[in-house]
Amino acid sequence: MTAEGSLDSPAAADPGPGPAIDPARLPGPTPSSVLRAVYSALGGPPAAVHGVSEETLHRVERAGGQLARRALSLMDQRLPWFRSLPAEQRSWVTLVAQAGISGYVVWAQASSDEYRITGEVFGTAPRELVRAVSLRRTVELVRVAITVAEQDLPALAADDAERIALRDSLLRYSREIAFAAAEVYAAAAETRGAWDARVEAAVVDGVVRGEDIGTLSSRAAALNWDPTADTVVVAGAAPTGDRADAVAAVTDWAAVSGRPAMAGVHGDRLVLVLAGAEPPADTVAQLFGEGPVVRGRPGSGLRAAINSAADALAGLDVVAAWPDAPRMIDADDLLVERVLAGDAQAAARLRAAVYAPLAASPHLLSTVDAYLATGGALEPTARNLFVHPNTVRYRLHRVADLTGRDPWEPRDLLVLQTAVILGRLAAAP
Repeated sequence: MTAEGSLDSPAAADPGPGPAIDPARLPGPTPSSVLRAVYSALGGPPAAVHGVSEETLHRVERAGGQLARRALSLMDQRLPWFRSLPAEQRSWVTLVAQAGISGYVVWAQASSDEYRITGEVFGTAPRELVRAVSLRRTVELVRVAITVAEQDLPALAADDAERIALRDSLLRYSREIAFAAAEVYAAAAETRGAWDARVEAAVVDGVVRGEDIGTLSSRAAALNWDPTADTVVVAGAAPTGDRADAVAAVTDWAAVSGRPAMAGVHGDRLVLVLAGAEPPADTVAQLFGEGPVVRGRPGSGLRAAINSAADALAGLDVVAAWPDAPRMIDADDLLVERVLAGDAQAAARLRAAVYAPLAASPHLLSTVDAYLATGGALEPTARNLFVHPNTVRYRLHRVADLTGRDPWEPRDLLVLQTAVILGRLAAAP
């Protein structure tokens, strides 16, 4: 028996902010409806708990409203944060407090130790309350309410024996309330976790597909992700096993490393969106399956993340052309392979980042041409240029400084050669 819109109802799966609810018209169970349902389920009024008479329990039930009001008054006195709650949320707490008193009566009357009424106690409040009041604060509220009950309920007993029985039963009931509160917040955490996982998957999918930046920013904001923060995307083979396990491993890694991350599995690939512009630690490779892991170019904001994802996935498409590629590799280290595979963005990047600086310094471009023509031999290059070998060395160092590509490294020399070809093709009439 669960009310629609209650903390433990299926409607709680909706993580979005619901409309304002008038607690006086909540469809949730009232104390009297709880009693009627319990009586009906148990086949009528069950035997009272040992040591407490039906008459005393009726007195407790009749005093429920007064006890709830006194508990709220004490909360006002002891809990500064409670005084600052909006009136609507305070009324929700009032509902829970009243249901707690009535729930105690039903719990005490239940003949089976397996029966627990505490789910109905928290079921009277809308699901928004669990977001408005933290578990720690809920414990404070419960502590105050139990304090009032321990002070006032024994006075309703008929004799000393009943007073002792009431105190003992209150101890057991408070334990049940504590467990019920923990269950409610655990369920809420699971619901939020499931919702967050869906939103996270949608954000990563949107980054991969290059969706509208406004939609992406809105979804990312729901995850407390700064849509303007620096980001970098990493892609590689997804690990074997369940997709959810792969994403959960990323969440654990992010918590340990202190670096926010979003993850999604696309086909047989795992895509990570990482906060921060710095290259991820090599430990991130452990999150992927076998094979190379490609890092996209870092940038600022989710728009840059879209470009970074395109780079990383394009690099992953062609990394097989470099058999000796390292396990963790930058997408920019695969520009030549990407150009050969028809990647126009890679060709544009080579022209802008490598050819353009050389073309702006004709003596450096001619030195690279001569160096390539001799197969990377220093002395023949110097002779062909009619300069001293040290001059060639100096110019090649300048090439490395301007382009980030070292002419003495075979891979970088291939990049220089490809960039020069692409640049001249683009400039040809």
